[in-house]
Amino acid sequence: MPSTKLAIMQPYIFPYLGYFQLVNAVDTFVFYDDVHFIKRGWINRNKILVNGTEKLISFPCIKASQNKLINEVEIDLQQKEYKKLLQSISMAYKKAPYFEEVFPVIEKVFLSEATNIASLAIDSIKEVMNYLGITKQFKISSEAFATSKGLEKQERLIQITLTEKVSTYINALGGQELYSKDDFKKEEIDLFFLKASLPEYPQFSDAFVPGLSIIDVLMMNSKAEVKAMLNQYELI
Repeated sequence: MPSTKLAIMQPYIFPYLGYFQLVNAVDTFVFYDDVHFIKRGWINRNKILVNGTEKLISFPCIKASQNKLINEVEIDLQQKEYKKLLQSISMAYKKAPYFEEVFPVIEKVFLSEATNIASLAIDSIKEVMNYLGITKQFKISSEAFATSKGLEKQERLIQITLTEKVSTYINALGGQELYSKDDFKKEEIDLFFLKASLPEYPQFSDAFVPGLSIIDVLMMNSKAEVKAMLNQYELI
């Protein structure tokens, strides 16, 4: 079946639910790995729940810099910090209802052969989708669309969409100030922005903490419940 909807996004490590809603909303998802790394962003960081409080976790990178592309920022999964991080996730969620099913998924990512943060983040997203049994076509911008590199931001997104012969491009909500529906329409592309919804679900604490890593969502909910959440968004 031909692809009709496409999204392009930087790879984030075990991103929040809204990221996966964007993945779920399209047929083809492009990992934007050949754009600049964002320090203190979500490429190598996320939040989990520890003793009822959100805690920022960071995946160590080697000489991370905003002057490097995401796929140029190296990692070393043999570092002690990675083992400690995996242990921290295990300790935080060992009493979660779906720990036994979900922890091996996370562990598999940590045991991957990734050598840069882009590959590790991509692995984290693909493994979650595999766990949920959802199939999408994934592409990597540095591999599939290298010839479009150097174009202005919006121009490159349009060029990739045209190359894929797709009629609908869906962007995260933050792109409203950057991209013009009229400009996309000139190329016969419908541009939509995805407004994520973060439904409440049972956590360890009484007060619900939204916007955590997908790790928290998976640990606390069944596959069926998570898949239902992936459809709770609005296109505007």
